[in-house]
Amino acid sequence: MIDQLLEKIAGKKALVGVVGLGYVGLPLVREFTRSGVKVMGFDIDPEKVRSLMAGRSYIEHIPAKTIRAMLAGRLFTATTDFKRLSRPDAILIAVPTPLTKMREPDTTYVEATARAIARVLRKGQLIVLESTTYPGTTREVMLPILETSGLKVGKDFFLAYSPEREDPGRTDYTTKTIPKVVGGYDDDSLAAAVAIYETALDTVVPVSSCEAAEACKILENTYRCVNIALVNELKMLFDRMGIDIWSVIHAAATKPFGFQPFYPGPGLGGHCIPIDPFYLSWKAKQYGMTTRFIELAGEINVRMPEFVLHKTIEALNQGGMALKGAKVLVLGLAYKKDVDDVRESPSLELIELLKAHGANVDYNDPHVPRTHKMREHNLKMRSVPLTSANLRKYDAVLISTDHSAYDYAFIVRHAKLVIDTRNATAGVRVGKRKVVQA
Repeated sequence: MIDQLLEKIAGKKALVGVVGLGYVGLPLVREFTRSGVKVMGFDIDPEKVRSLMAGRSYIEHIPAKTIRAMLAGRLFTATTDFKRLSRPDAILIAVPTPLTKMREPDTTYVEATARAIARVLRKGQLIVLESTTYPGTTREVMLPILETSGLKVGKDFFLAYSPEREDPGRTDYTTKTIPKVVGGYDDDSLAAAVAIYETALDTVVPVSSCEAAEACKILENTYRCVNIALVNELKMLFDRMGIDIWSVIHAAATKPFGFQPFYPGPGLGGHCIPIDPFYLSWKAKQYGMTTRFIELAGEINVRMPEFVLHKTIEALNQGGMALKGAKVLVLGLAYKKDVDDVRESPSLELIELLKAHGANVDYNDPHVPRTHKMREHNLKMRSVPLTSANLRKYDAVLISTDHSAYDYAFIVRHAKLVIDTRNATAGVRVGKRKVVQA
């Protein structure tokens, strides 16, 4: 059975199914179709499916012409009909893995997808989970559900884990060029997973097991979380000491060894770094361990929006104004510069905190014209134009995301007060007295 699947993959006759057509799934679709492999996309959102089938894109860095090219080549189709999951030879799962309100793993979407596959699972199929999660999810959560089909892993179907490594907005690395880590349930599963990814991606990195691949992704993001927490804590300390954290980091970065710069901000955003360390901490408790170092880092990063809030209150107070009733413009809704991705963005929490304290809040983001309903937020807001007249209307302008499109000299010139959480105004020379670092 494995020989038949490998032969099909080698001849680019295998149909790939991608479940979840978001920031991870859609770039995967693009790369497979570019390599001449047919892809069937699955999503529970009918509006996404309608948009794609009409040749429209809802992700900024994947233009509509890319979608139209996939459709024109008859290499891509999208559907909400999960009964059709019996058709693909390889199914790649890229669904959300959020946290519950208690900061515990929420594998609801993974489990629902596994059940949908189990209902139509056929012999010879390869199932690969890509969603970021804790070590053991593929074997302990996915596998028992898949085997309710009556089929057995390694004998009737193949199972693997390959962590997504998307970084929206990057131009130096793409889905195609970022090395793809793959761990299989067994040797045949690993061989099948490596073969399918090698048809579309430049470099595939096999590891010893699903658990090793799952742990790899958690390590990558925990490393970043801990180091960002360190500079965030130093930012709060140095603020009290009257020391500019940004100049300190830039000075330290001149050391050619033993130091890698990380930068503070208003909080962590994106789907991975704010979430993954909590997944690992939760899993560690099953082994009688408390990951205090990781949990502390998470707590520090979670506190950053509150720090920014208090800096805003202090800055307004110095001008004789309370936050309650003040007009505040938040610049940047996306979680990082030059993208339209708002998942877990600290800007969302900042807006809600400001509103909870009585401020009248608007936002501007050239990449996010309007907000949409999410699991935790439903702001129902539209981006306001960034004009000189508009800037003068606000009592404070809070830079939350340092988009390249912003003219920071223009912003500082026309704003009454600027709260800068990203050191975005570092190059501005005129009006610096109006800028408060936060």
